[in-house]
Amino acid sequence: MTPRTALGALHIGALMFGLTGVLGKLAAVSAPIIVFGRAGFAVLALACFAGLAKNTVWYKLSLRDVRNLLLSGLLLAGHWVSFFISVKISGVAIATLGFASFPAFTVILEGLLFRERIRLNEIILVLLVSAGLILVTPTFDLASQATEGLLWAIASGLLFSLLSLNNRANSGRIPAVQAAMWQNAVVALCLLPFAGPGLTDVRPLDWLWIGLLGVFCTGVAHSLFVASLAVIKARTAAVVFALEPVYGITLAWVLFHETPTLRMLLGAVLIIVAIVVSSRMASGPAPGKSELGAGAH
Repeated sequence: MTPRTALGALHIGALMFGLTGVLGKLAAVSAPIIVFGRAGFAVLALACFAGLAKNTVWYKLSLRDVRNLLLSGLLLAGHWVSFFISVKISGVAIATLGFASFPAFTVILEGLLFRERIRLNEIILVLLVSAGLILVTPTFDLASQATEGLLWAIASGLLFSLLSLNNRANSGRIPAVQAAMWQNAVVALCLLPFAGPGLTDVRPLDWLWIGLLGVFCTGVAHSLFVASLAVIKARTAAVVFALEPVYGITLAWVLFHETPTLRMLLGAVLIIVAIVVSSRMASGPAPGKSELGAGAH
């Protein structure tokens, strides 16, 4: 890839990740079935990508690696299920913005788990995200679907933050695509008992949406991200992926007429600014080893 094509691939990947909530809403099935199908199709897509890539190296897993992949798979499963529950309850825009709160959780948890001092600019980041979330929700009423959906989305962001930190603690040991493939396999196995009884009732059209979600929004998007990191700096990639909520909200606006209010747009701006600031404050891991590799949902 040249820098220009790598940047284009990043934007395509961000757009595909932005489609996640849209396809999840189009699939008229429960969140466990969506997540099971997405993970299953993602495993197939990632396996094909690894098979076609000439420089693929399969890392021999140790017992420690297996434990870490199991934990990552469980966190990823919880993250996806809670996100799609939020999509079903409150719509794509609120679900996407609630999930986008994960940088604030990462700042707080990183300081606690890795005993790193929280700096002033990181406190400002947390305040930006908090203000954005307050603006996104019209009223804080637990009986309101918007509030309930936002809480599920925030839980999704928390689980994603824990997933990122777990990957940070074990980064560099397993190639990104191999790790993603095993994590998705764990997700599929975890969700099979919950999704299995309803699989025979899934319509062909819903399988189409789930297949697109697994192949393009997971397998292809992740592969584009990993491939582009060979050319593009991880910080640049993180800024591009900050556009994911923009793509998601715009698509929901066009397809489902989820017209955002001025208050929601202001909240979205604050959260997106926080994501960009967070990526610029990052220590800048070497290309190919970015924490986002497990990341963008």
